[in-house]
Amino acid sequence: MSLRIYNTLTRAVEDFVPLVPGEAGMYVCGMTIYDLCHVGHARMMMAFDVVYRWLQASGYRVTYVRNITDIDDKIIKRAVERGMGIRALTDEMIAAMREDIGALGIATPTIEPRATDYVPQMIGLIERLEEKGLAYRAENGDVNYAVRKFPGYGKLSGKSLDDLRAGERVEVDRGKHDPLDFVLWKAAKAEEPEDAKFPGTPYSMGRPGWHIECSAMSCATLGETFDIHGGGMDLQFPHHENEIAQSEGAGLPFARYWLHNGFLNVDDEKMSKSLGNFFTIREVLQRYDGETLRFFMLRTHYRRPFNFSDAHIEDARQALRRLYTALDAVSAQPLDAIDWSQGHAAAFKAAMDEDFNTPQALAVLFELAAEVNRSASPAAAGLLKTLGASLGILQGVPRDYLQGGAAVDAAWIEERIAARAAAKAARDFVQADAIRAELAHHGVTLKDGPEGTSWVAN
Repeated sequence: MSLRIYNTLTRAVEDFVPLVPGEAGMYVCGMTIYDLCHVGHARMMMAFDVVYRWLQASGYRVTYVRNITDIDDKIIKRAVERGMGIRALTDEMIAAMREDIGALGIATPTIEPRATDYVPQMIGLIERLEEKGLAYRAENGDVNYAVRKFPGYGKLSGKSLDDLRAGERVEVDRGKHDPLDFVLWKAAKAEEPEDAKFPGTPYSMGRPGWHIECSAMSCATLGETFDIHGGGMDLQFPHHENEIAQSEGAGLPFARYWLHNGFLNVDDEKMSKSLGNFFTIREVLQRYDGETLRFFMLRTHYRRPFNFSDAHIEDARQALRRLYTALDAVSAQPLDAIDWSQGHAAAFKAAMDEDFNTPQALAVLFELAAEVNRSASPAAAGLLKTLGASLGILQGVPRDYLQGGAAVDAAWIEERIAARAAAKAARDFVQADAIRAELAHHGVTLKDGPEGTSWVAN
């Protein structure tokens, strides 16, 4: 069975046929980096981390590009508010992002371009659009894209120009020929800091628009045509629609498969600061470990809406513990390679090959864990661990995971276990039972075995 993915452009699940056999190029729109990343950002990066990992597990040599937008109105505003340079702010936020998503096991992309390093490529693309009559200079110094001159506009989002025009509610920018036109190059305002202005261009002193950044960076890093372009569903329109207009308008065939992950809700409501249900990744990691949050997100298909709630993440934590419990009981036999044609491996592959169906793939892992529990097979445990690796889970030491999050100090727990052993040796079973109950009260479960007593956190 070959890999099949849902292509937003064609609104159909299609066989994945890369431009170059055995290779895959993927561009994902990353962060506009002016603040800490929130759980919605984590959901997007997790979705494409899974795509990246599965392409690699399937034998493709993957070039994964996830950009960083480091020049933008919000970035400028935040830098001014904090009294610091734009580069200092974005460097700080990039470091914070990498720390936070690293805790979720999100792999580093092959290339992570910063927009400010690709301004010459953006200027070159704008000039091509101007030569083709698709870009024009406005009186205010901006350079805009003439949307109605690109006949394919709306093909990704399914929106017609007439519908878009009828729904226009914003006063027309006097510099635009049409309210649907969008900015390619923004003329600087007098009050903006000097490090927000790029000199030496054919245009006014200013900076690139958001949409042109991704068109230029994707083509510069992957070539004019590449396999996969991804991002959140909220970027489908206008950002990705505008990217297509820019790149194809300039004569570049552009991306062949478009992937979009679903929205994130919190307790079935859209996450927003006004509703008081807005959480950064860092805030969530203060309460739950990164692998639990990762596993939680894997339980929802990447294209479906993801509902974040304490009850659901706690349920995910207990489910992940069941997998680690199976690995804790049996020493996993390392595997040199996976035979994808056999049993659980074949079922896992079938799930992932059908548009990265992680919920179904996880169901296979639980079936395999049940087999490990029944048979105590090191080979089955090895397969469980290896399949988990393709999803970025089950790579920790099982006992460490099971003891993680204990409400009390591990040294104290060991002292109480030793005291219980002494009480049992003295045949003081009342005291031994009291110590077990004391530990249970603190969320610690004891397990007696031939080699002594071990413990896990509840």
